[in-house]
Amino acid sequence: MASRRKAAGTTHGLTAYRIGDSRYPLFDGRGAMLKGARWSSPGHSVIYAALTQACAMLEILAYANTGKVPGHHKLITIDIPDPVAVERVDPRQVPGWDDRNHLQSRLYGDQWLTEQRSVALIVPSVIARHDYNIVINPLHPDITKLTVGHPEDIYWDERLFGRPHD
Repeated sequence: MASRRKAAGTTHGLTAYRIGDSRYPLFDGRGAMLKGARWSSPGHSVIYAALTQACAMLEILAYANTGKVPGHHKLITIDIPDPVAVERVDPRQVPGWDDRNHLQSRLYGDQWLTEQRSVALIVPSVIARHDYNIVINPLHPDITKLTVGHPEDIYWDERLFGRPHD
């Protein structure tokens, strides 16, 4: 079983970074509910973010795969204060968490959601193995304790898309 712990850090807690298409709500969980994702099956409302802006950008780049600068994307920060419980997945305890079929990771995440164990679940990133994503349950009672920042523009360096930089 993964470890449970309070959000790491000082009195300010934990900050997560979410990048999404600003033509849709950035903090509602509908996208994952419709399609599912690594840690949640379709039908479960969750919000995916990362523990660093760089990891959030990598996740967008991996899924966009268009070779173009994302035109409508914005960044929001999500502050999770220290008193709010956050669970961290130990990948050794979820064999197959990184499989392409998402079977084991979805079983774990769906159970976490159903049991309402915490407002957020820290999970390993498949793309950056020493970095972490965070899954947020918008239906958890502690969701009101989180602070969501205003959408910000993102600077995408064109070298990420194979274009030379002057």
